[in-house]
Amino acid sequence: MQSIVIVVFDGLQPSQVTTRLMPNLAALAHDGVSFSNHHAVFPTATRINVASMMTGCNPGPHGLAGNTIVMRDYHPFKSFSALEPTLADVAQKTGAVLLAPTLADILFRYEQEYIAVGAGTTGNAYMQNPNAHRFGGGTIHPDFCLPYDLTKDIISHFGPWPKEDMPNTSRFTRAVDIMIEYILSKRKPTVSLIWSSEPDHAQHALGVGSSGANKAIQEADEQFGRLLEWLHKSGQETYTDVLVTSDHGYSTISNTVQIEALLRDAGFPAGDQPGGVTVAPNGGSVLFYIYESEKSTTDDVAKWLMGQPWCGAVIASDSMINIAGTLPANLIGYDGKRAPDLAMSFRWKSTPNKIGIPGISYSSSSGPPGIGGHGSMSPHEMRNILFARGPSFKKGVDNDTPSGSIDLTPTILRILGISSNEPMDGRPLEEALKNGPAIGSVDWSSHVHTAERCLENGSYRQEITISSVGSTKYVDSGQAWFDSTS
Repeated sequence: MQSIVIVVFDGLQPSQVTTRLMPNLAALAHDGVSFSNHHAVFPTATRINVASMMTGCNPGPHGLAGNTIVMRDYHPFKSFSALEPTLADVAQKTGAVLLAPTLADILFRYEQEYIAVGAGTTGNAYMQNPNAHRFGGGTIHPDFCLPYDLTKDIISHFGPWPKEDMPNTSRFTRAVDIMIEYILSKRKPTVSLIWSSEPDHAQHALGVGSSGANKAIQEADEQFGRLLEWLHKSGQETYTDVLVTSDHGYSTISNTVQIEALLRDAGFPAGDQPGGVTVAPNGGSVLFYIYESEKSTTDDVAKWLMGQPWCGAVIASDSMINIAGTLPANLIGYDGKRAPDLAMSFRWKSTPNKIGIPGISYSSSSGPPGIGGHGSMSPHEMRNILFARGPSFKKGVDNDTPSGSIDLTPTILRILGISSNEPMDGRPLEEALKNGPAIGSVDWSSHVHTAERCLENGSYRQEITISSVGSTKYVDSGQAWFDSTS
């Protein structure tokens, strides 16, 4: 019997996995495989990375462009947050929230099951298995379950969920209870996942490296240790692979930018008007949907952005060829049916915050400077964690070959011996598997892509660094500079 358990710590950075903060995770990392060159997808927001984890695809193919988005096949001008029940309405009206099958969908074809429990957002939970009501498996969340009638069973056995708190330990504790007593003990799916909303929850509110955020990390690790102990005592450890990951890294917000108000002040009307723009803020990044994808307006918006002191890398959909200064969306796997016309990462620095944690960035979030944020192409946000331990993996090794969120599903399918014909952007992480090639033997390369644009008072230039393993690409970072002539 083969079992795979996925554990996700929302917003956990590699530097936070220490014996002081996370002794249980640090021990697992020491005994198994550490993926020290692991990457999120851009934008570095949760729901888009969940979709990439579950489909093995970049955002362009799977069709979820961010946490806040426009889906023109759902509503041509409406920007909305990808949360339940809006996502269920999207599925009903368009036929699919995701344009690529999930791991749960693929397992169903082989009469195997995926079940998840988590304390993150409703959108995060929904993305993991949006077809649970059709294909089986399940998603368990404090606000809803899929299939919906599963809610009654969970509440009757475990009682009402604890209220959200700071840190959110009580909810993660309940999630671990459900994981142990229901999912692993009774349902025994082939693949299960448990999601901790910490340290994301605390870092957004209290800041990266704050005492409150560190407390949240320590308490989440204690609950993770309880899960590991149960796997050991129950005997399931002998046939269970444990993969521990996060969805993105983190920065400290240096300044907030009310970008929609600035756009309107610059003369760009709302997106349902000719020459207008619909804005979808995603923390450290912003997506722009131009009225009828009109190219001259897109060029005007790009030109305006590039003259702003907070503007970082700017990518344009592949239909917007020859927009000076932009780089193409397909460079990072971002082009597709639901892609925005433009996407911008805010500018960032590696300057430490007041506590000494490196990484600051502009943000579109409404919170004050000093709290945590993410969404940009900063390397402090693009780098997330992955550790693996179990019978399928090598022991006590560090793998610095590039890897990413898009590799999770391909690797799980390889472990299970499932040859899916679905196209995926990710790759099986063969070098980490027990019988795979030697660590360090996989060829990879890194390349810097640049673009420039001359403006009236200076020049804008940007670069995006991409690492590649074969045809699989990972975004290392993206940054921009403005050289003034005045």
